[in-house]
Amino acid sequence: MDTALVAALAALAGAAAALLVVAVVAVRRRGARADLEALLTEARQEIDALHDRVEELTPRPAPPATDRPELDRADFVITHVGEPGSDEDAPGVAVPDRLVLSATLGEPLVKVVAFSHGVRRALSAESRNRIWFEMRREVRASRRRRRQLRKHLEREYRARLRATEDVVSAPMLGDRP
Repeated sequence: MDTALVAALAALAGAAAALLVVAVVAVRRRGARADLEALLTEARQEIDALHDRVEELTPRPAPPATDRPELDRADFVITHVGEPGSDEDAPGVAVPDRLVLSATLGEPLVKVVAFSHGVRRALSAESRNRIWFEMRREVRASRRRRRQLRKHLEREYRARLRATEDVVSAPMLGDRP
C-alpha cells in the first residue's frame, strides 16, 4: 500500500473517532441537562409547597379596630404659649440638686476615667515593648526594600550604559574596517 493512502485512512479513522466522541459527549450533556431541569422543577415545587405551608401556619394580623374615635388634629395645636393659665404656670417637678450634679458631671467624669485608663494601658511596659518591636521590624523592612530598589536601579543603569556603549562602538554598515 501506498503511504499516502495509509495516512489518508488513518486521518479518516481519527476523524470518525473524534466525531463519535463528540456525539457521545453531546448525548450525555443533553441527558444531564434534562436531569438538571427535572431536579430544578422538583425543587421549585417543594419550595412552593413549603411556602403554602408557611402561609397556613402564619397567623393573620387582626384587622385594625375601627371603634376608636379619630383624634382631631386641632387638639395638638399650640395656641396659648405664654398666656396666663397656660401649662407654663403649672407647678413643675422638683429636681434635686444631686440629680443635676450627677447629670452635668457624671458623663464627663466617665469620659475622663475611660481616657485615663486608655493612656495608662498605652504607656504600660508591655505596650511600649510591643510598639518598639513593631517599629524595629518596620524599619528593617523599609531598609530591605530600599536596598532592593537601589540594586534594581543600579542594574538598569548599568544595562543602559552597556546598551549605549554597544550602539556607539558598533560599526556602521557603510564603514569598512
